[in-house]
Amino acid sequence: MMPKVLIVEDQPAVARALRLLLDVNDIEAETASSADSALRAVSRGGVDVVLQDMNFSPGATSGEEGIALFRRLRQADPQLPVVLLTAWTSLETAVQLVKEGATDYLAKPWDDTKLVATVRELLELRAPKPQLARSHNLCGITYESAAMGRVVALAVQVASSDVPVLITGPNGAGKEKIAEIVHANSRRRAKPLVKVNAGAIPETLIESELFGAEAGAYTGSNRLRLGRFEAAHGGTLFLDEIGNLSLPGQMKLLRVLQSGEFERLGSSETRRVDVRVLCATNTDLRQAIARGTFRQDLYFRLNVIELHVPPLGERREDVLPLAQAFLPLNKRLGDAAREALLAHDWPGNVRELQNRIQRATALSASEVITPEELGFGAARETGEVPVERAQIEMALLNANGSVSRAAEALGVSRQALYRRMEKLGIVIERRPR
Repeated sequence: MMPKVLIVEDQPAVARALRLLLDVNDIEAETASSADSALRAVSRGGVDVVLQDMNFSPGATSGEEGIALFRRLRQADPQLPVVLLTAWTSLETAVQLVKEGATDYLAKPWDDTKLVATVRELLELRAPKPQLARSHNLCGITYESAAMGRVVALAVQVASSDVPVLITGPNGAGKEKIAEIVHANSRRRAKPLVKVNAGAIPETLIESELFGAEAGAYTGSNRLRLGRFEAAHGGTLFLDEIGNLSLPGQMKLLRVLQSGEFERLGSSETRRVDVRVLCATNTDLRQAIARGTFRQDLYFRLNVIELHVPPLGERREDVLPLAQAFLPLNKRLGDAAREALLAHDWPGNVRELQNRIQRATALSASEVITPEELGFGAARETGEVPVERAQIEMALLNANGSVSRAAEALGVSRQALYRRMEKLGIVIERRPR
């Protein structure tokens, strides 16, 4: 079946113009003149991209109809790319819908070349993984899971826009790799991608590190120092561990994000930069805002689009492909090693997996890697399971059958605990209150 675009437009002349534009570019399309007909078309299947007007009634200009349709489309298919077309909706509304998952926002009258290019790119993103890898730079990322596939597809999808992206997820899960994919597929890919561990910058050095310093600006400074914003001019600045940035640093960062302006330390000359900012954190920033350790206005400035990278323990289909990618050509995993890798919870995520493979490669004297060389211990089959079963049963008993509280007590994820319970045949029995 050919990929298909659904055009949602109540004005027949506009709908015909859009359909003709796509047709001459060999893109199949159908039209719907109302929200209900659009939803019926999506429910039938086969729609890969939606081009959606924001008003469907004569004289309507508020965009409320379009907002309602967009949200219903998201409920019907959360992964369906939706491009908003409007001459009326405010920028604030467009940004809000982008935060809710809209792919792009094109004003009427549209630019034919940009519209067709946007649609083609989105159709490619709906294609299977091999085609995505052929048409985009995935920066060597390895994955097989549907969960990671969705993250990668969204990273490529948002790359073409210039809005800030917040990448969340646990340490070692691959947030930096997702930032590389966003940059590599953006219009800024020919310019630098500058990476900064924002949480590691001492408070006294924040200004000089981010914005630069003139010669003599502080003791021992005898030459000009360019800051990271200037170094990233025209390109992308990746601020890792943004949740650990001090409050004074957050205030300084907010100012440059709002205005694009800054001064080097020791200078009164205002400078401007053109930089796209990507941030990453393993911190729950909403909780940090509640605690008063993170600025709410900065959070809203950074979190226009959020990409969440799931922990490795929740995407086990990726474990063996990643392990194979980390292994040298002269080594291979034995059956027991493969089983050990799949049974592990991976609290350290991809970084832990890479470290274990490097350890095993250094220790192994033969071609075949063993569980012991991976650091899992020798008595896995005979000693670990009975002890583990007793620990799980006691934790569940103390938690009155609550898997969430038992998982927290054991220091594992809820999903990992469910998997172990299923493997061991453990059934939850709640104590009477």
